[in-house]
Amino acid sequence: MGQKDISEKLLEEYDDVFADIVNVLLFNGKRLIKPEQLNESNVVSHFKADDGELHEQERDVAKFWEKGGVYIALYGIENQTTVDKYMPLRVINYDGVSYRSQLLNNNSDLKYPVVTLVLYFGEKRWNAPRSLLEAICVPDELKSYVNDYKINLYEISYLTDAQLKMFKSDFGILADFFVNKRRNENYLPKDERKFEHVDAMLKIFKAMALEQHYEMDFSDIKNGGYSMSGIFERVINMGISEGMEKGMKQGIEKGMEKGMETAYRETAIELLKAGTDENVILQACKLTKDQLEQLKKDMLTV
Repeated sequence: MGQKDISEKLLEEYDDVFADIVNVLLFNGKRLIKPEQLNESNVVSHFKADDGELHEQERDVAKFWEKGGVYIALYGIENQTTVDKYMPLRVINYDGVSYRSQLLNNNSDLKYPVVTLVLYFGEKRWNAPRSLLEAICVPDELKSYVNDYKINLYEISYLTDAQLKMFKSDFGILADFFVNKRRNENYLPKDERKFEHVDAMLKIFKAMALEQHYEMDFSDIKNGGYSMSGIFERVINMGISEGMEKGMKQGIEKGMEKGMETAYRETAIELLKAGTDENVILQACKLTKDQLEQLKKDMLTV
């Protein structure tokens, strides 16, 4: 599991966030599930495969919805950053193990449904199967005998504005970022909402930054809230790219003798070579997007 998947899991483990996700995505914003009605479920299960060996599998997050001492349902959340054409089979496996555990529980005759939500965080649309019959090859003669199994998949980057407004937890801030980032790759958040779960949110954005070779240090931030706009303002001001400090120094040294305009240009060239995020370059070098695009073209012709 990647660092971003682990970080997303840490956020979703909070009862208020978990309840918020289910209430918005399954119940269209109705607050049917209260955080205090959620109880932890064991996410690790074991099964014996065809090789006769005992294997272990783990859900990302799973919680029981309980009312009056009775389990109403078991909800599971699986995070995906990439498209998986066999996701329906994986979900069947997770759900099947949960139903099997109910069969083995002789202490209760009341069985409950198992519902899995797949949260896909990719920017490209999910173009893989969303049901069992789409994922496997079934002869025409068998189609009427093979039960289908559809997955509850939600493309977070493609949620509607109406859905985004329904979220009450930190997940809404995260989802808003993914949607706007997909709409505009140069999006810089202006969201001033404070994080409730500061550590989990910062871990998510640190993991996202590391994927782009950034170094982000928020160790000095105390619990008490931090906003999305605050993160990105800090990111820009800190110079998060590993090559930014070196690029800035080299660029200024090359261009300072010819004036500040040239210094900014030379700095931008060095930052581009270092793989620095373009949003950072635009801010640091006081360039327009058109100027940066022209600079990239000039570099290719040199």
